[in-house]
Amino acid sequence: MQLDLPFLRTSHAPEPRIEFVRVGRARKYILRVKPDGSLRVTIPRGGSRRHAEAFVAEHRRWVDEERVRVASRHAPVEWYAGETVPLRGVDTPITTEQRERSRFVLFAGMRVRVAADAVNLRPAVETALRHIAARELVPRLRALAVEHGLTVARVAIRNQRSRWGSCSTSGVITLNFRLVQMPAWVSDYVLLHELMHMRQQNHSRRYWRLVEQVCPDFRAAEKWLRIDGKALF
Repeated sequence: MQLDLPFLRTSHAPEPRIEFVRVGRARKYILRVKPDGSLRVTIPRGGSRRHAEAFVAEHRRWVDEERVRVASRHAPVEWYAGETVPLRGVDTPITTEQRERSRFVLFAGMRVRVAADAVNLRPAVETALRHIAARELVPRLRALAVEHGLTVARVAIRNQRSRWGSCSTSGVITLNFRLVQMPAWVSDYVLLHELMHMRQQNHSRRYWRLVEQVCPDFRAAEKWLRIDGKALF
């Protein structure tokens, strides 16, 4: 359920959407600002919607500050010529080129046609990133699979908004194209993370032992994804 609260209106920011979720195992009210700026409020067992709303109101200053902080860690909605976008962990420039009647976006050696009056170049750059991801991530995943004695049925590159990858019981691995924007040591961890799901389809202790065996520094990679990874969306 979503609710807009009047007290959160400001002259410089829109009202956040608020989602109230009742969790029987929760022992207290929990307030979280999601990447899109909306709020998620956990209502504990025995708690009430009225108290949850009051809890949000009591933390109004923290909400405003946290929304600004979260927004600063995310990529701008629009990308323009002259700006940079991370690729393999390195800021890479976006440029444009005019060829007779056609206009192109140039990014990391790739050329993508755009409309002559296009200002926001993000769709074109993300098209280039998806091509680069397919070219680099798929063979890297298959190489790691061979190294660890695994066989991947198929690899798909997707524009996932809530996960970095997934692995089906049939051996199909799906990867977020944004992995190609990360430093190699982080993206390799995600690939290994999904490969280990071919041996253990859950996040049990046994699964994490498998992950640590193939990627001893996985905790550092998890921290990077949790903090720096948000800036890729």
